[in-house]
Amino acid sequence: MDGAKRKEFCIRRMDAIASDHHIIIDGTLKQDTSVVNDLSAYSHKASGCADVSVLYAYDLEKKEPICAEVFPGNFIDATSYPVFIEHNNITRGIIVADKGFPPSKIAQQLEKHPDLHFITPIKRNDSRIAANDMLSWQGVLRVIDRRVAYCRKRIKGGRWLYAFKDMSTAHGEENLFFDKLLKDTSAKFSIQDYDKTMMRGGVMVFESDLEADAGDIYLCYADRWKLEMVFRRYKSDECLDKTRVEGDFTLIGSEFVNFISTLITCRIVERMEKTDLLKEMTYQELMEDLTDEWRL
Repeated sequence: MDGAKRKEFCIRRMDAIASDHHIIIDGTLKQDTSVVNDLSAYSHKASGCADVSVLYAYDLEKKEPICAEVFPGNFIDATSYPVFIEHNNITRGIIVADKGFPPSKIAQQLEKHPDLHFITPIKRNDSRIAANDMLSWQGVLRVIDRRVAYCRKRIKGGRWLYAFKDMSTAHGEENLFFDKLLKDTSAKFSIQDYDKTMMRGGVMVFESDLEADAGDIYLCYADRWKLEMVFRRYKSDECLDKTRVEGDFTLIGSEFVNFISTLITCRIVERMEKTDLLKEMTYQELMEDLTDEWRL
């Protein structure tokens, strides 16, 4: 119940983060059907039961979570975003977030903390893409084993846009366009819709307040899957997919303990990867083997 101690713990962890570290922020829903806490609510994602939302900040360079916080299940990411930044004293680093975490929601924090920056994707129909001719490709990325074109420009206001077109993804979207026509015999081919599909297919555009190499921006966002892996272990290997408590304080307290467990898990995985153990078996298989061992 001592929120001050939890906050002190997270602040001390944030103090160890360098200003050039990339902080991935995302959330996950977990089932909570309690009728006595204020956090259990039906999500806009309609999972069929009441949930709570758990937001995590993950240090890409250190390969471990920095902090976590519980929010009501019916809170959208954009609502939780500024509160999460403030509560956990995230004042430095480069935030790498998804579309659900728009930089406009943390404008005050960005202005207040000059060492805090962001890389965030924008919608494909954002007017700034056409206004700045972001689909006029300037070159290809050579830092990855994929066919990706890029365009990088500074826009009005001093921010930067980074556009990418993945040719494999674009080809898949083109196939999907024709598959829908073939399945629906009443549908008519529209050259305007086809041109729009070809123009936007495989395209991702990012907004940032930093000038950086286009390849670095692409790789930073591509590494967001590492936090997805943390959530996967959180729910499957650590079996934390449901809450097993009722009240507000017990839920917040148990999620703090779950965060500690997840942090320890990340460090175990990192140690296993350094010793090449995970090349021979999965993390879960290795942990099952360890449970059968006896220390003399």
